[in-house]
Amino acid sequence: MRLQGKTAIVTGGGSGFGEGIAKTFAREGANVVVNDLNGAAAERVASEIAVSGGKAIAVPGDVTKQADWQTLFDATIEDFGSVQVVVNNAGTTHRNKPVMEVSEAEFDRVYAVNVKSLYFSVSQFVPYFRKLGGGAFINIASTAGVRPRPGLIWYNGSKAAVIIASKALAVELGPDRIRVNCINPVMGETGLLSEFMGMEDTPANRQKFLATIPLGRLSTPQDIANAALYLASDEAEFITGVALEVDGGRCV
Repeated sequence: MRLQGKTAIVTGGGSGFGEGIAKTFAREGANVVVNDLNGAAAERVASEIAVSGGKAIAVPGDVTKQADWQTLFDATIEDFGSVQVVVNNAGTTHRNKPVMEVSEAEFDRVYAVNVKSLYFSVSQFVPYFRKLGGGAFINIASTAGVRPRPGLIWYNGSKAAVIIASKALAVELGPDRIRVNCINPVMGETGLLSEFMGMEDTPANRQKFLATIPLGRLSTPQDIANAALYLASDEAEFITGVALEVDGGRCV
């Protein structure tokens, strides 16, 4: 039980990478707070964790709203008394298409969900972690922020912002014993796959993207969860400012 005694918040925990992280953390002994814009999805994941013998609550909310971060914090403290880990997993993208076809509304949404949410997360939890004597943020970025694909210009930029912000936060918050790391998944088997591809997810279309990944497959929620588990555990107590690529060699 590598996370016994810890409470972790997972945003975007109702599906995809977030669901994998939430369930893995629970199996390893953590109390898990499943946050998602889709309240029914958050409830499903929390219920499945409970049925499996874990401890979890669902807290619906929009990571682009500061008030929802306060609600998330309050619910976590009310149910579990403390929190040691915040996983900023919620994310979105604009569809893969030429840069001049991305609307202002799409741009704003991508940066609100992927970047501004991190601002709210830090604003909400850094004061608490300072009082607690430490804590850990795990931010889910992307290989897109390191080795960008064409057609995803503003998504690429948003994930690059997450990576550099994570590194800068690690430096600034290190004296407070607050660790900040991020994970860079390669394209994964999630609900956003066709958006990233910019085309229908057919075997032939998928193969075009698999050809760019040396290990020859997409990432899975469990791949990302395994990396997050390490970064959340005491085994990583001296690890901060890392952008861990979980990408089958895509960024080599």
